[in-house]
Formats: sequence, structure tokens, C-alpha cells
Amino acid sequence: MSAEIDPTAVPSGTGCVECDASGGWWVHLRRCAACGHIGCCDDSLMKHATAHWKSSGHPIIQSFEPGEDWFWNYATNDYADGPELAPPDCRPVDETVPGPKGRVPADWYEQLQQG
Repeated sequence: MSAEIDPTAVPSGTGCVECDASGGWWVHLRRCAACGHIGCCDDSLMKHATAHWKSSGHPIIQSFEPGEDWFWNYATNDYADGPELAPPDCRPVDETVPGPKGRVPADWYEQLQQG
């Protein structure tokens, strides 16, 4: 397996690491295939998954959404193939989108349109 994917790396949590630390919210979650970092997607205001790639050099992510198992390679800007990664393979299925429950502002859609 390449250094870009470590199937034994466990997820860093059940939500975006940086959004959780700051009390923020996200639209969808992405998992770094190299280290397990969970970050928010590019539809989210803060785009922490992309920021993690830029700061770490880890280009391959996998969706961390229930029922999705696709990989994306930021470096090639295309879908990628990858193995089954260490569990869990998604955020909690009872979590809201956007999420997490209790932190999504009432005007979340308007914020995304302005961001």
C-alpha cells in the first residue's frame, strides 16, 4: 500500500476535528486515508479536509458519510481507488446533515450561499 493510504489508521473522531474544537458546524465529512483526520468538505464554510491536505501533504480522502465509500485524490483532482479502512467507516448515522445537532445555525443555508 502506498504511503498515501494507511488502512489501519483510525478516524480522529466522529466529526470535523477543527469544527469540533471551535464549536463550528459542517455539511459533510471527509476522512484522510493516510492518517484518519476527519475534516469538513468543501461545501462547508471552513473546508478543513482540503486544509488538512494542504498542510499535511496527504492527498487522498474517503467520504465519511453513511453509505458512501468513494475515495478522492486532491493531487490528481479525480476519484481514486482504495482499500477498506479501519472502522468506523462513517459518522454516526443519527447525526444531522448539516451537523452536528445543536450547532447548526438557523441561517446555515444563507451562510453557505455567502461563503
